[in-house]
Amino acid sequence: MPETDDELRDQLLARIKSRRASIHAYVRTTTPRTARLAKTSLISSAAVSVLTAGPAMGGDAFTTGVAGLLHLPTDTIVWRVLCLGAVILSIVAAVCTYVSKANDVGTRLLRAETCHAELEALEALVQFGELRVAEAVKLYQQYVSGIPFIQEDEPAPAPQPAHA
Repeated sequence: MPETDDELRDQLLARIKSRRASIHAYVRTTTPRTARLAKTSLISSAAVSVLTAGPAMGGDAFTTGVAGLLHLPTDTIVWRVLCLGAVILSIVAAVCTYVSKANDVGTRLLRAETCHAELEALEALVQFGELRVAEAVKLYQQYVSGIPFIQEDEPAPAPQPAHA
């Protein structure tokens, strides 16, 4: 027996809600990770500047002073520690930047948030009967085709009519 428009509408609404939940979960987990990568890169880059500023501006007087302050036999150790720290932090900053750019996280987040808004509007149109189901399905497919990187959860089963 073919399904009625109401049954198809309920199934589509369940699928839209499920997809919006998947998108929301993606945005909720990806946004903090992206922020951590950006902050780590920024702080690492700033720390590299701090590590290299002393010797660059103070020269031998700076490194000799630090060596004397730390009771080191020579200022060579100061140079080595500062250079090693700068190299390590430069690598950290580069890796964080690469990971963020390689996964195109910013663009993906924008596409996910846009799709979420489109699906929210579509849900309202379907809910209030402003669109035929066939048109709504086409729009749904068009919207979700832009976010293939977000896995679709299983949609909740469509509500079944109560039997008297």
